[in-house]
Amino acid sequence: MTTTTRRRVRAAALALAATTALSGCAQVQEWTDGTAAGPVPSSTSTSSPSTTTSTAGPGASQSPTATASPGDEPSESPTASPGDEPSESPTATRTPSDDPTPTGTPSPSATPTPSPSATPSAEPTPSSSPTPTPEPTETTPPVLRYGDSGPEVRALQHRLVELGYWLGHRDSSFGPLTQQAVFALQKTAGLERDGIVGPRTRAALEEGVRPDPRIDGNGVEIDLDRQILIVVRRGNPYIVLNTSTGNGEEYTSSAGNPAIATTPTGSFEVFRQVDGQDDSALGELWRPKYFYRGWAVHGSPSVPPYPASHGCARLTDDAIDMIWRRDLMPIGSDVLVH
Repeated sequence: MTTTTRRRVRAAALALAATTALSGCAQVQEWTDGTAAGPVPSSTSTSSPSTTTSTAGPGASQSPTATASPGDEPSESPTASPGDEPSESPTATRTPSDDPTPTGTPSPSATPTPSPSATPSAEPTPSSSPTPTPEPTETTPPVLRYGDSGPEVRALQHRLVELGYWLGHRDSSFGPLTQQAVFALQKTAGLERDGIVGPRTRAALEEGVRPDPRIDGNGVEIDLDRQILIVVRRGNPYIVLNTSTGNGEEYTSSAGNPAIATTPTGSFEVFRQVDGQDDSALGELWRPKYFYRGWAVHGSPSVPPYPASHGCARLTDDAIDMIWRRDLMPIGSDVLVH
């Protein structure tokens, strides 16, 4: 190899180093003479003058690859004068290796935006324990008795009338007729006959206790054991009343003879009636309806919840007036006493 050839090869190597140092830029800068650099020398240079292969380094502008034809010599660096040692490029610091690392400023790569880390959620504040809803406590209904008044009494009266226990007007006052209806309910249910609406009497109300008549059709039935009078319609209890019959005690009859206060049993009919006061040696009978000799169903100012008469079936004056007014016991009506 001639001296000129060696100089050209060395100049080409230095030019390659300078070009490699600029490979990180977007384009190859112009050289000092203002002309284009031409093909970028390969990063691999051989000393053989026959072939030179140029491969663009990473990030370099895509310059065409120049392959020297056999016998051609590499082109000289534009800044090198013929026969002079080329001055080193200020940016060239070492001979490029097979895999040159560009020393130029690399194109800024997109800085990856870090994924926002999940902000740890605050520790859940323990909620206060829910206050348990108190179960509704059953309200014990009040005990009702004679003299009470108000909505509870009104409800009692309504229920008694529903079941057929007559008490006159529903006026929200626990008066004598309401007491008579409570007596009749207690007698039907087999309870103590005190006229007070306590737990057992209220249970009988809620259960709907009613008597079971023996008459199949229409008529009046007097139950001596339970001391109740039932107005029966089509075999069903239509009206139920408290009654007081013969007490079984000895007394002196109107003829002056000793007698026992009893109420005769059997099937009878109403054969006579007096629309008003009917006085006798044994007492005053209000609007009596006679069903056997001197025995009658009549009104009285005293109708206790136990047997107290000389043998008749006592009702309150209001009750016998209601029977007359509604014609529930006309002449010829069946009367069953048992």
